[in-house]
Amino acid sequence: QVQLVESGGGLVQAGDSLRLSCTASGRALGDNAMAWFRQAPGKEREFIAAFRWSNDNVYYADSVKGRFTVSRDRAKNTMTLQMNSLKPEDTAVYYCAAGRPILSALRLSFVYNYWGQGTQVTVSS
Repeated sequence: QVQLVESGGGLVQAGDSLRLSCTASGRALGDNAMAWFRQAPGKEREFIAAFRWSNDNVYYADSVKGRFTVSRDRAKNTMTLQMNSLKPEDTAVYYCAAGRPILSALRLSFVYNYWGQGTQVTVSS
C-alpha cells in the first residue's frame, strides 16, 4: 500500500501563486508514476501533470503548461506542484496519485491505484 498526503491548498487571488506538496509513504514507489489531477464541482477529474520516477520527463496538460511546474524529491518521496498565474478556472480540489500506468496512459485517472485525500484550491477573480 502507498499512502499519499497533499498539502498547501488555499484561497488566493487571480494572478497569485500557490505550491502544493504530496508526500508518499508505505510501500516503495519503485518505477511508479505520480500525477496531479483536479476536479471542479460538477466536472470530470482532469489531468494536470505526471511523471515516472525512472526518467526526467514531466507531462503537462495544455491548460496548465507554462504556468504549473512539477518538481520531485526521490529521497523524500515528495512531489510538488508550483502553480503560477492562477486563474479562477483553476479552482478545484487537487489530488495527487500514484500507480504503474504505461506511458501512453499517464493522463488517465483510472490507471492510478493510490490517491491522496485532496486539497482545495480556490482562486478568486
